[in-house]
Amino acid sequence: MATIAWIGLGNMGSRMTRHLIDAGHSVFGVDPNEAAMAQAVAVGVTPAASVAAAVANADAVITMLPKGEHVRAVYDGPDGIWANAKQGAVLFDSSTVDLDTSGWCHTGSQERGIAFVDAPVSGGTAGAADGTLAFMLGGDAAAVERVRELIAPMAGNIFATGGPTTGIAAKIANNMMLFIAQQACAEGSQLAEQLGLDAQVFWDVVTASSGNSWPQQTWYPVPGIVERAAANQNFDATFSADLARKDIGLAVQAGADRGVALPGAQAAMAQLDRLIAEGLGHKDCSLVVKYSSPDGKVAGYDPEFDTQTEGVSR
Repeated sequence: MATIAWIGLGNMGSRMTRHLIDAGHSVFGVDPNEAAMAQAVAVGVTPAASVAAAVANADAVITMLPKGEHVRAVYDGPDGIWANAKQGAVLFDSSTVDLDTSGWCHTGSQERGIAFVDAPVSGGTAGAADGTLAFMLGGDAAAVERVRELIAPMAGNIFATGGPTTGIAAKIANNMMLFIAQQACAEGSQLAEQLGLDAQVFWDVVTASSGNSWPQQTWYPVPGIVERAAANQNFDATFSADLARKDIGLAVQAGADRGVALPGAQAAMAQLDRLIAEGLGHKDCSLVVKYSSPDGKVAGYDPEFDTQTEGVSR
């Protein structure tokens, strides 16, 4: 069994670590958010005093952080991962970051003789809790195989996508499609309501028809339809609008850099921008549904009972 350092125990990480611990691995965790750390400790994670302390004896180091700037901060410097990881450790980043940051991690690790894999995930908090996430692994084939074995308890599917940064490239394109599909759920659910359709009946029709999608099955923005959907919890975030905007923005930027037209992504991004401009970036990304309602009000969301949580982990 391996000793694993986990940097960033947020909505995803605290759920994922439980599967590693159940498989017999030892996990040492770091997160500045006390609530996230407490949730991870409750499933068996051992708290570490710092990144340096967490990685010092680790066979593998996993980072799962909101943005590229956070990943760069924990990798570099005298107290960072590179300076303190033990010889022979494998590093992998499951954050959704820009291609430049992922490439920087690969290059910096290679220069130091340390194995690195970009290893983003898809499947949301439900997949993290159930151990059914899809992992996309980019990097040297030998390092990818090492990571494949470690992540198996957390995964439903594992894809070796190719060389360095191909994992994050796959994740960026996938998440772009996710948020476009989420916008379709928002619009479809509200049109169905205005046309007089029962919400459950319409969802059942879509499930059996061509409108079916992952967000329709998992994040449907109408309460009482999908058990784990944020619509049942006043749209408290399972995947915040802030993070969704960051992810789809990476895709839009990648498209601009490479001459790919992405009008659907730009439209979905604009709705997330509206939520953030209203001060609702902390709420679930599926709350964009309110912009498809004729009066801006939707079942399941009461702004009077809104709460905001803070933290930097994913």
